[in-house]
Amino acid sequence: MLNWIAWATLAAGVVSGLLVAFHLALGHRQHMWIMHLVWPLTAIWSGPAGLWAYFRYGRAGEERAVARAAQEGEPPPNRQQPFSVLAAKGTSHCGSGCLLGDIVAELLILALPIRIFGHEIFGAWIYDLLLAFVFGIAFQYFAIKPVSEKTTAAALGKAFKADTLSLLAWQVGMFGWMAVATFGLFHRELDKATPVFWMMMQVAMFCGFATSYPVNCWLLRRGIKEKM
Repeated sequence: MLNWIAWATLAAGVVSGLLVAFHLALGHRQHMWIMHLVWPLTAIWSGPAGLWAYFRYGRAGEERAVARAAQEGEPPPNRQQPFSVLAAKGTSHCGSGCLLGDIVAELLILALPIRIFGHEIFGAWIYDLLLAFVFGIAFQYFAIKPVSEKTTAAALGKAFKADTLSLLAWQVGMFGWMAVATFGLFHRELDKATPVFWMMMQVAMFCGFATSYPVNCWLLRRGIKEKM
């Protein structure tokens, strides 16, 4: 039964991500090109919730909507949304980099396994953290650079400043849940070839969102992170 539930949640995520990607491909381009990756990736891990968020809030960031507001002398519609929405989008932006990093890391651990204290999961966390950091900083850089006149070095510096705490907070939630699942629920390390492992990773992403959201609120209020 658990395997069937896992397959259903994974399928819902993949279908949701594909629907968002298809809608973007129809010509609904985002003002920030990096959001063409963020929204489908967010829908993949969050499923129908991410799909709903894209159509409810993500379309405010469409290129033509932003251009129309500029012509009328108004602020971009995506930046006029409630603060809670802006913080959630910033958190999801962080999570997208983490998702890519985590997927690559879990595949990498199969080829280059590392065991710490006798457990492969701790070695995987090292890969997860390093790769999530690389992808996360890259995502933040491409949110900053196109809308500013900063040099590459300055934009990278701001990306490090804007996303480091957010990424660390996300990983705390993710690692925390995977530790509970591994040592508390199943009492063993899950096989990465099973749907249950990846369903647990989906749950871990929600936990990462929960722990990273307050940090993103703080970063936005301080003006350290860009509004999406």
